[in-house]
Amino acid sequence: MRVMIGEDDVLLREGVARLLAEAGLDVVAQAGDADELMSKALAYRPDVAIIDVRMPPHHEHDGLVAAVELRRRLPRTAVLILSQFYEPSLALQLIGDQPEGVGYLLKERVGDVETFLEAINRVAVGGSVLDPEVVGRLLGRQRPDDPLRVLSAGEHAVLAAMAEGKSNAGIADTLHISEASVEKHVTAIFRKLGIRPAGGEHRRVHAVLAFLRGSGERR
Repeated sequence: MRVMIGEDDVLLREGVARLLAEAGLDVVAQAGDADELMSKALAYRPDVAIIDVRMPPHHEHDGLVAAVELRRRLPRTAVLILSQFYEPSLALQLIGDQPEGVGYLLKERVGDVETFLEAINRVAVGGSVLDPEVVGRLLGRQRPDDPLRVLSAGEHAVLAAMAEGKSNAGIADTLHISEASVEKHVTAIFRKLGIRPAGGEHRRVHAVLAFLRGSGERR
């Protein structure tokens, strides 16, 4: 897998690059600002771009803006955003109407190598990953016209775990239920949300999109 890293903190960037190389990934490019990120992404066309939200030149949401543009110009390149902030609206802005191949993690997750690598692999194959903290904040908000109100508590918990990028086995382990129970919940989620039959991963990311639409505007 060919990966590039957009991060202005040199030590963190080099550390992530070394971690990925040791895991057998090919780090084809590194960038320290948003402009360099776009230039190198267009030149190298990586499978996955790992991008910090706040980067030069303005040290605001330059990385996120670059990620949105990158998805527009290179739709086959997956994007994994790293952020220091628990801000669901940034995830929503990046994902838009196309959750396939997008992830949003807090930087602290990089220390959990297994979780970090799993997130990279998941977005690379067209899945979506949301940080558990972001999911928790979305779940903690309520709205009377929530389109997810048709889901049971168990189905909601399974959908939240799906939004974190967990497989059925991972969801079963997290929620302490059987994989058969997870499969039943997933089937019910697709049916209740009106997600038509398609490829398994495609259906899952659209369920996540429904989760985001139902949760992102809560206050």
